[in-house]
Order: sequence, then C-alpha cells, then structure tokens
Amino acid sequence: MKKEIKAFFKSNPRLKIKSNEICKKLHLKKDYEFSELKEILFSLTQEGYLQKIGKRYQLSENIDNELIGIFQLSREATYGFVIIKDSKMNDVFIPEKHFGSAMNGDKVRIELISKKRGKNIEGRITEIIERKHTEFTGKLRKKNSHYFVYPDPKDILKDIYIDSADLNGAEDGDKVKVGFINWEEKSVTLRGKIVTVLGKEGLYSTEMATIANEFKFDIEFPEEVLGETELFSEEISPQEIDSRLDLRNEIVFTIDPADAKDFDDALSITASKDSFRVGIHIADVSHFINKDTTLFAEAAKRATSVYLVGTVIPMLPEKLSNNICSLVPGKDRLTYSVITELDRSGKVLNYSIRKTVINSKRRFTYDEVQKILDDKDGEYYHEINMLNNLARSLRKSRMKKGSINFITPEIKFELDDKGKPSGIVLKEVKESHQLIEDYMLLANQIVAAHFNKKGNKNKLPFVYRIHDEPEIEKIQEFERFVRTLGYMFNSGAKNKSKEMQKLLEQAKDSVEESVVNEIAIRSMAKAVYSVDNIGHYGLGFKYYTHFTSPIRRFPDLIVHKLLYKYLENDLPESYSLKELNEICNHSSAQERNAISAERMSIKLKQLQYLENKINTEFNGVISGVTHFGIFIELTENLAEGLIRLRDIENDFYIFDERHYSITGRNSGKTLRLGDRVKVKLKRVDLEKRELDFALIE
Repeated sequence: MKKEIKAFFKSNPRLKIKSNEICKKLHLKKDYEFSELKEILFSLTQEGYLQKIGKRYQLSENIDNELIGIFQLSREATYGFVIIKDSKMNDVFIPEKHFGSAMNGDKVRIELISKKRGKNIEGRITEIIERKHTEFTGKLRKKNSHYFVYPDPKDILKDIYIDSADLNGAEDGDKVKVGFINWEEKSVTLRGKIVTVLGKEGLYSTEMATIANEFKFDIEFPEEVLGETELFSEEISPQEIDSRLDLRNEIVFTIDPADAKDFDDALSITASKDSFRVGIHIADVSHFINKDTTLFAEAAKRATSVYLVGTVIPMLPEKLSNNICSLVPGKDRLTYSVITELDRSGKVLNYSIRKTVINSKRRFTYDEVQKILDDKDGEYYHEINMLNNLARSLRKSRMKKGSINFITPEIKFELDDKGKPSGIVLKEVKESHQLIEDYMLLANQIVAAHFNKKGNKNKLPFVYRIHDEPEIEKIQEFERFVRTLGYMFNSGAKNKSKEMQKLLEQAKDSVEESVVNEIAIRSMAKAVYSVDNIGHYGLGFKYYTHFTSPIRRFPDLIVHKLLYKYLENDLPESYSLKELNEICNHSSAQERNAISAERMSIKLKQLQYLENKINTEFNGVISGVTHFGIFIELTENLAEGLIRLRDIENDFYIFDERHYSITGRNSGKTLRLGDRVKVKLKRVDLEKRELDFALIE
C-alpha cells in the first residue's frame, strides 16, 4: 500500500487531497485498510515525503532532493548517516545491514523506514547515484594463489580481488592504487585492477604518495606545465621595473618558519613624527601566470599547496614556488604591495595598493626574530621592534572589536634520514608569529574593503573569504558543554564573538584549553571562499579576502588578477561571476581536502612514534565521548586514541550524551569531556591508523 500511495502522489504532484478521498481513489473498502492508510500517511508525513496542510495531504516540494544525500560512515563503521542538503530533516540513520554497496562520501538515494534512532529517522540506501571515489589506495596481499588489495581505512570496507593479469607489475606487500572496480550489487567480492604502484610499504616516499593518492593530490606536474615553467627567467626587464614602484633600496625582510622553502610575504617600516609607513609586500605570481596557459589550469585544479609532514605538494612547480616568485634575500623580485600609513594606535590613516619591485635584505626565521625582540638587540632590531609594537596595537584593536583568537596546539616532528619520527615537540606560538599574522590580516582586510568603498557605484565581482555566524543550536550546545566544565558562557549574548573570546581567555593555560578551543571551533561555521560577501564572523571583519599567499593558494592569485584589472584597467583577462563562483567552490573543497591530508600525515607519524611504546603510561585529556568509548588526546604529543567502554574493568559505564560524560553504574564515577586522565598505551595499528589505550585508576 505504501508503494501505491507514493506512486499516486508522484503522478499527482500538485494534488491536495483528504485521506477519505485517497481511500476512494485507491478503492479501499475495508476498515482495517483505511486504518493502515492513515498510518502510512502519518509515516510519510513524518519522513518528509508528504506535507499536511489542514486535513489535506500533498507531495512535499523537491521530494527527489529530500531523499538524496551524502552517506557518512561512522568512525567504527558499524552504522552511518545520510546528510540531506537543503532539507529540514535531521540526518537519516543507516544501520550496517542497509548500507548496500555504499561507501563513505557516496551520493545516495534512500528509502525511509518508520522507525526512530534517537533524534534520527532510520533509512536504507536504495541506489548509489554517484561514487565519491572510484579509485582506492591499499596494500596488495597474496593469499594462496590469489591477490587482494586491503584498502586503507577511510572510505571502503571490502577487500578487492585482483586477477593476476591486472597486477600492473605490483608485488605482494606493495602499496598500490586500485581502480576499475566492479560495483555490481549481487557480486560477493569486489574486483578491480592495479592502476599505480606507489612503492614498498614502510618507505617515507610510499607513505606520502599513499596519502596524496588517497586525497587525490598529484605529486608530479604534467610535462606541458613543466615545459611552460622552463620559459621563465629570473631576469627582470628594465621596462618592467620602470612600470613599478621601485622599493629595492628600502629595508625589506621576510619572517618564516625555519623549514620554509617559499617566501611569499615581506615587510618594511619607516617612522615619521606621528605615524608609520608599513609595506606589506606579496610575491606577484600573477605576473607570470596567464589565464590561457596549462600552468594556470593546473594551479586552478590543485587550488592549494598541501603540507604533509616533512614534505610539500606545491600548487606551482618548484622553479616558480621556490625560486622565481619566492622573495629570497639578495634578489630583485616582483611584488604586489599594500603600503599603509598607520598612527600609533594602529588606525589606518591612508593606504595604496601598488605593483612594486623589492630586494629582500634578510631572511629571518620566527625564532631569530623572537630572540631579537627578547634581547632587544640584533640585526634590524629598530625596524622589528617598531613592527612588533604596532602589531600589538593592531591586535588589541581587533580583539576589542570581537575578533576570536582560537588556540589550536600544533606539533613538530623530528625525522630521521628515513623519514621516521624520532621526536615530537609542541610548537610554541610567540610574538614573532603573531607579528606576521597581524600584518597579513591587515593587508587582506584593506584589499577587500577597497572594493566596497562608498564611492564605488558598481559592485565589482570579487573573491571574499567569508565566515558565517554559528547556528544557534550549535552555540547553545557549546554553552551546555562548557558549563559542565565550570565555565560561564552566554549563548544569548548580543555580541557572541566577544563572549567567545572572554571564555577562551578563561580557559587559557588550563589543561582543558585545547578541548574547549576544539569544541568551540566545531560549533562555528566553516570559513569558505565566496563571491557574496557576508563578512568574517570569527575575525570580526566586515570585509576580508585572501591576498597574501598566492604561491600556495589559488584564490589569492585570482585576487591579484582582479586587483590589477580593476586598478590598472588594462588587463585583457576577464572573469565572469560564474567563473569566480566555481573557483570559490572548488578552492573551498580543495582546502578542506588538503587539511584532511595534512591531518592524516600527522596521525601516521604519531602512530609510528608510539609504535615501540606499548605499555608506556601517558597523561591525557578526554577529547571525545561516545556510546562506545572515550577518546584520549595525549598531552605531550597530541596523539589521539580510544578507550572502549567494554575494556574498562570493574564497572559498567553508561553514556550521557547531554553531559558529554560516562558514569560507572556501580561506582558512580563520572568521566567527562575535558577531564585529565592517566592512560597506558595498549595497541598501535598502523594499517587501521588506530591507537588503543587502557585507563589507569
């Protein structure tokens, strides 16, 4: 009957009809049939298939879209959810028996079941509309005379059979990429072919190639792109220099991490009686890359550089990223500069945006600059100290207006000559880091605001970096969480960003600081690129863009192109609103993908570092609480692992979702998110990328 009713409404999409009229249309005569009809109508309304207006039922608008979504596999892969975009429905719970052949990230069609799992309706996957991945990385293993690829634990749960004719030179134990998957529903075993041999397991190059392939980043550049790159020279023509503001005699220097290979920003400063002239000089990559080239197309496809542990997959070929475009010391380099006049409080009195040429006088590391500031002495101390004092004023002003300063602890690995981690240290954020950050924020803000000046009659198509306000439900959930830790936070405050900053100050230097910051970030919307400006909530900026890293971010390169076109009005290249929108969407997606790849490389190195430390005791913080266990983040190296509830001895623990905690049924002992614990390392699984801990009483 349910199928009949759905078919009836599908064939009459605009019909509004009462239940007794449906009964007549379907020729239902018996009382129990009418009762069943009413139950099904109620069920279809709950599921979102029908909508009820008064006493009449009608097919819901965009019902096809409402039953199509993205499948998201749970961490332990025993259940999943289908996230339905642009729908008021909650995510649909999918038990393992109803996965079908769906893999994590697939676009699927679902059928809803009249059953609830907590807040979510249950469903089953009926059709795979689009596969997120058609190729997978994994390890090739020989079983008797048969070959199988055991995929890396990310998106696919089944092993893949490989015929000996399809090995493509791969040998037992190799890491490989497999494709040409046979997805037939009735097939018990998936079949595929080896597309690429990534290398021998355990080698550093193989590990990084595996991660790059897993997240679909190309390590090598096409020959045509490299050929175009070879045409560029370090020499700058006199005509080009004459067309720019020549700043080669000014004191300009770069400040970067010690292991940085490309330098795309530099600073300069001069003081007058009541103000400072600060130059923020950015590598002019746009001068070298034209829209109609394969180099431009490759940069657009990559959209970002990817920073894996110990290596980088660059957006641009090395000749450009590490040499011709990089602001190396002692070399004339083309730049795009924001030259600002600031008073002593950091207020912008005036600015200009100019094509320039510079010659960096010094390449500083963050540690070198910090030592100069601490010692109050050293090369270019006068300039560095002025920049730092002014940066403090900029920071203070920004925070006063509601800019949120999230603290996300980072780690640095000490690698041996084989790429294995011999040590892990926590990175310390010092004033030298903040100094650079403050001037980059200033330049990005000035450039974005320039296109929204009151005098601009026509709104010009532009690329903004936007950050929406958090959803009220998420911010209320966050309030409940921090109150369980003893912190005060008012989710109903008029200025939520100021309220958030006040809270983060309360949590500063506490053991739960990283957890509070992490959950706060999760409660926020994601920052993205967009042609529609809505401001940047987290920074408290009305106008913001990305202009300062064109060597490693494609949107920055496009902003440079747009700047030149609009300011000089003689660039033949043009970009439609549709093109810019596509660039924004693709760049935002690639950015998220790059972050995932970077996190995966960090996790792999953490696992390798801990591999020989079984039964070692560690201090940690509870970083996640679920119905199946608690996640622990180790304090000294930020590695995260799991304590399964079933493995906690001497008591049975009950999960309390509302209070982010578990409580022992017999002891009454409660463990909450953010609690400090002592744990023992029990298992390191490199293949599954998992850590297991045991709780020490």
